[in-house]
Amino acid sequence: MALTFELDPAFSPALRDGITALWADVTNAGGAVGFVAPVTPEEIRPDLLKHLAAIEKGRVRLLVGRDEGGAVVATAFLTLNDHRLHQHWLMLYTVMVHPRLQGKGYGRDLMAAAADAARSIEGIEAIRLTCRGGTGNDSFYAACGYKEVGRVPDAIRLAPGDDRDDIIMLLPLGPAAP
Repeated sequence: MALTFELDPAFSPALRDGITALWADVTNAGGAVGFVAPVTPEEIRPDLLKHLAAIEKGRVRLLVGRDEGGAVVATAFLTLNDHRLHQHWLMLYTVMVHPRLQGKGYGRDLMAAAADAARSIEGIEAIRLTCRGGTGNDSFYAACGYKEVGRVPDAIRLAPGDDRDDIIMLLPLGPAAP
């Protein structure tokens, strides 16, 4: 099975519901995507609406991966910088692949699609992301070409006594691979 990726898909209630369900499934499977399990799609919806408001203002681009049946199974949000000194790079947020598809190479496919999407935006030379320490995600991103460029110890508090590092990673963008 191959995933199809689309940058800036037309937004619909079905897409909204697909993203919120994916976000809940990833969180409830232990994913580090801004929430702590357990969560419901209804708890996630306000955060998605914030992303959508930023999309409408042209500050965020949405990358969606769909399976052969058209279900939303992967996402990434590409956030453009509006500060004049930072406009040559963007932030990648809420990178998700459905738990049933993890470990099959689809995460790498999503990261490659995100890099291609970033390359398609005029003036973008790098992608920056952050990830939660203690998850192993930094190793995954390193395998995708990202380099750790900073770390803020104990910046993420999951619960009292459970603080994690906020790891900052960067991918300089060269030309797209043939």
